[in-house]
Amino acid sequence: MTSNSKSPYSNSLLSGRTALVTGAGKGIGKACVESLVAAGATVIAVARTEADLDQLVLEHGDRVVAWCLDATSDELLTRISEYQGIDILVNNLGTNTPQLISELDDEVLDQMLDMNVRSLFRITRSVVREMIANGQGGSIINIGSQMGHVGSPKRSVYCATKHAVEGLTKALAVELAEHNIRVNSVAPTFIETPMTAPMFADPDFQEFVMERIPLGRVGQVCEVANAVTFLASSASSLTTGSCVKVDGGWTAQ
Repeated sequence: MTSNSKSPYSNSLLSGRTALVTGAGKGIGKACVESLVAAGATVIAVARTEADLDQLVLEHGDRVVAWCLDATSDELLTRISEYQGIDILVNNLGTNTPQLISELDDEVLDQMLDMNVRSLFRITRSVVREMIANGQGGSIINIGSQMGHVGSPKRSVYCATKHAVEGLTKALAVELAEHNIRVNSVAPTFIETPMTAPMFADPDFQEFVMERIPLGRVGQVCEVANAVTFLASSASSLTTGSCVKVDGGWTAQ
């Protein structure tokens, strides 16, 4: 792994398994690819930036299958239906545009709903169809957020979408259990990524965040990826409909 920590898992934990990770080019998504590969999986990495995917292939060779496309597009759904043998799905695609509700327009609303909820639903539906047809079960991990469990200023739509992810996770866990398909979520606090870097450039925002994390620090991408790998593996074989909160205690207060 090239993230902040060596993988704590055996390199054969996910041997013979194939995972699909969306938003795989940077940040949490990239760390998930690296962690799953380190645990023995082959990973289909979905991202829009070819250079990011090229780097993953350079580092991991044929253990990474690069799909350079928009994860909100119908093309991804077609690729999934044509590809046989996806055992693990990591829904990492998401976006956030912090704004007061009084200033938020319909364009931003639609963009966030489309990326954070609609695309996640459509991708999951396509993968589930293949998992059921294969009859081998599977594991679906949705990257949620601590904001799927609490509220926060300037995050009305983001909180709404992440609460939706938690609801969908629970509903699908119950619905798909008969097919031995487990569905869980991971809810991170603020993580050091390219997406959050501009937010932490604001000293007031940084203070706001640090005051609310009992462990006193933001998270690293490898900490989220380690939780994802656990949920992807047989180590969590009785875990479904659950959320692993990688939030430093934010939601415990």
